[in-house]
Amino acid sequence: MVEPSQTNPIATKNTPVDGSAVKLEPAVATPSPEVEREHEAATTSQPLSPLAGMDLDTAIRFRWALRDIKAKRTKLTPPNPDDLKTLIEMGLVEMRDDVPVLTNEGHRALD
Repeated sequence: MVEPSQTNPIATKNTPVDGSAVKLEPAVATPSPEVEREHEAATTSQPLSPLAGMDLDTAIRFRWALRDIKAKRTKLTPPNPDDLKTLIEMGLVEMRDDVPVLTNEGHRALD
């Protein structure tokens, strides 16, 4: 008669052959100093959106106006003249040949 092997090919060094439970400590991931510096640099180097300080309804309305301008849907859905004036004053939109166009800052506000 052949006896079963006493080694378990799947078992690790900490697993006993008799199958009793082994208490493992939970692994806690601590970020390295480099990762912490990169995260800090990423959060501090990104300026807040120009729409961040507005009430929610106004920010949503302005964001949709910016999207419509970007997609050249201003003939289909023209922006509110007061909103357009505000977006121009904020530096997010400029007029070219009587057509609103996003500035670089306007593109960044949508990203």
